[in-house]
Amino acid sequence: MKVTIDLPACFGLGACEAAASYVFEVGDDGKVHLLDPGGPLEAYREQIEEAVDDCPMRALRVEG
Repeated sequence: MKVTIDLPACFGLGACEAAASYVFEVGDDGKVHLLDPGGPLEAYREQIEEAVDDCPMRALRVEG
């Protein structure tokens, strides 16, 4: 599973962080970041897919 973030599209609204706080964090730069890019993303698939659906800017994508 691969999570892609379109940083130019991200407004840092935090919907992804609210849906999957173990995966996403809005940084000081106002953009979302993966907390652990090499981590066990598959374990949080349901929350990640919810975050993708909740993103108002459509800045997140899941592959695999």
